[in-house]
Amino acid sequence: MKILVTGGLGFIGSHTVVELQNEGFEVIIIDNLSNTSLSVLDGIQNITGKVPAFEQLDLRDKNKVQDFFKRHTDIEGVIHFAASKAVGESVGNPLLYYENNINVLVYILQELEKNHTANFIFSSSCTVYGQAEKMPITEDSSVQTALSPYGNTKQIGEEIIIDTAKVTNVNAVLLRYFNPIGAHPSAEIGELPLGVPQNLVPFITQTGIGLRQELSVYGDDYPTPDGTAIRDYIHVVDLAKAHVIAMQRLLNKKNQDKVETFNLGTGTGSSVLEVIHAFEKVSGQKLPYKIVARREGDITEAYANTDKANTVLGWKAQFTLEEAMASAWKWEQKIRS
Repeated sequence: MKILVTGGLGFIGSHTVVELQNEGFEVIIIDNLSNTSLSVLDGIQNITGKVPAFEQLDLRDKNKVQDFFKRHTDIEGVIHFAASKAVGESVGNPLLYYENNINVLVYILQELEKNHTANFIFSSSCTVYGQAEKMPITEDSSVQTALSPYGNTKQIGEEIIIDTAKVTNVNAVLLRYFNPIGAHPSAEIGELPLGVPQNLVPFITQTGIGLRQELSVYGDDYPTPDGTAIRDYIHVVDLAKAHVIAMQRLLNKKNQDKVETFNLGTGTGSSVLEVIHAFEKVSGQKLPYKIVARREGDITEAYANTDKANTVLGWKAQFTLEEAMASAWKWEQKIRS
């Protein structure tokens, strides 16, 4: 079966392509290479022994989206990663985020609704919960007013999919990620942030290898055990495997509703300082860091209740925080060698 993976050379996308190919799926990738490198294809081939089909395409061009689907009429499912994802950047450039994250979604769904069967997996985010009233966060937790244009695009995206599924052949799974980290154990693929990393772990590994002078820890006055913010850090390979299971669920018509929603996390919250200490343990070195003021829009804590994904999908995160940090460090060392 042929699966389209948009943004398939990105961090989560590339790991998902690997897991799809390992399960025997034929994969075609669309990516505009705005936040990744063509060398990721080599990494995927080195792990799986197979080269996925690839088209360099900007999905914001509606005509090119239409042309692609005219040429590929045998696609059984779409996993949609292609989106801008930096919270801070979205605050400074909201229109880029609305164009890239909303328009592209609409163009793809417009093509899918022409098909008799349309299986769609959406890369969503725990940001839709905002600062949830209680922990851990379940899928029934209320969706809060978004704290950034990025978060808002995920909320709007979910609403668009739900509305579309009501009146079309689209069946969808919304996967709300918590904080993906790590790299493939082979160190053939991993996170490739362009410029200054927006996420904690690549900033840690870049500081560890000497690319950055020190890490800034945004706030140590949160109402948490050590004063730093708490997040649910999930290994990217665990996350990728959940996408394959979700796609198989749709293909086998096991979904109970037209649109299903699942939290993807470990179920455990880790503070910024705990992540730093995990890195120091696996790397055997001290990490230089300083405490600075909180960032606007950052919430105190967010970690998942994973019961639904565990029982309904039959999926559970396997990797520990230390294993994830060790894989991220191995990847950082490889790309700097």
